[in-house]
Amino acid sequence: MIDYDNVYFNIASFIGGLFVLEFGADKFVDHTAKVAERLRIPLTLIALLTAGAEWEELVVVIAAIAQHESPLAMGNIVGSTISNILGAFSLGLIFSPTNTTFDSSAKIYTGVLLGLTTLLTLFILFFQNLGRFGGAVLILTFIIYIISIAWAIYKGIVAPPVDSDSDSDSASDSSDSDDEDESSIPLQRKGNRSISPQSSTTTLFGNDNEHDLEAALKRKSRSRSNPPIPLPQKDPEACPLAEEMFDQVHLHAAPKVQNSGKHSTLYHLANLTFGFLALSLSGYILSHSISTISASFNLSSSLLGVTLLSFATTLPEKLVSIFSSQRGESGIMIANTAGSNIFLVTLCAGVLFCSGDLASLKLEGVTAFEVSVMWLSSVVLFGIVISGGRRWMGWALLGAYVAFIGGEFVLDRRS
Repeated sequence: MIDYDNVYFNIASFIGGLFVLEFGADKFVDHTAKVAERLRIPLTLIALLTAGAEWEELVVVIAAIAQHESPLAMGNIVGSTISNILGAFSLGLIFSPTNTTFDSSAKIYTGVLLGLTTLLTLFILFFQNLGRFGGAVLILTFIIYIISIAWAIYKGIVAPPVDSDSDSDSASDSSDSDDEDESSIPLQRKGNRSISPQSSTTTLFGNDNEHDLEAALKRKSRSRSNPPIPLPQKDPEACPLAEEMFDQVHLHAAPKVQNSGKHSTLYHLANLTFGFLALSLSGYILSHSISTISASFNLSSSLLGVTLLSFATTLPEKLVSIFSSQRGESGIMIANTAGSNIFLVTLCAGVLFCSGDLASLKLEGVTAFEVSVMWLSSVVLFGIVISGGRRWMGWALLGAYVAFIGGEFVLDRRS
């Protein structure tokens, strides 16, 4: 008999774990980039390891392996790869105000994704007996991908991936840098004059300006000897600018003001550690709750990994695709989709086959139908990027994703 109280508790835990997962991922990625920048790690490498990298998915995979739920991890990898294309990329096409065109960098990224997805598909269907060796090959492939893309970016062949999670943070970062720039440059030139942002005192520079100053003082003295025009001397409020201009003259630059608002490296390290702990906690919560729910309803954990877990963990990608497409930023859509899937089919899958339970993967792993859908999704994505995106294509992809999710529960392919 099903213990519904236990089921409800695990559903609530699953929802709470999603919030912790997203919070931890944001903390971890943002402050990892800050620490790497402080350590003078190349910005290209930072972009590759933060933009589109599914670190939260890797945490879920590792947590599932630790709880002896390797089929759940495999289902999450395949399901997330499908969801990022049919569920997230499709929403980007639907909400785009115009037809979407993609640059050459997007075509290269999706071409690389198609090749790597083909490699994983062949490995699962025909060469799964390679086991640990195959997993090591996938991890090595991820390393080669990072090196080759970094080289291509350095040579200008492709553009660096756009960070899809940094829109909200960039505003605050830019405001901090603007404050820092303003404080380090105390004077702003306007023609032959420079106006200090800290005061309204006018400062004059150069020999020409000194002659202008002498002439101005002579005019001032003549105005004092002329009784009909007494305003600048006897009524300062009537002409405050003249009084300020000629009575407060400085021929030296104002001292620089140091900005003390920047956080230290220790601060970013502490937040990075906190984000990592939040990621670890969320991975345990999600994998444990899904395993309990699948056991309660006598369902395969890989089935829930392909459907429920992958749908939930890719919700941020779906929101990013919607917002970026509305702003016409197709580069973010591709970094969000292709970058995430490359991370999944190489590093995440490699870690699973290197440290997971290979026997349970053969017995309760994903089906050939699910792997085929994963590969076909990559083929369709590559075709859309080459030909250009249309809104009807988004609706077709979303309809295919709904049909896939429904078919997984209706058709029991694991019996």
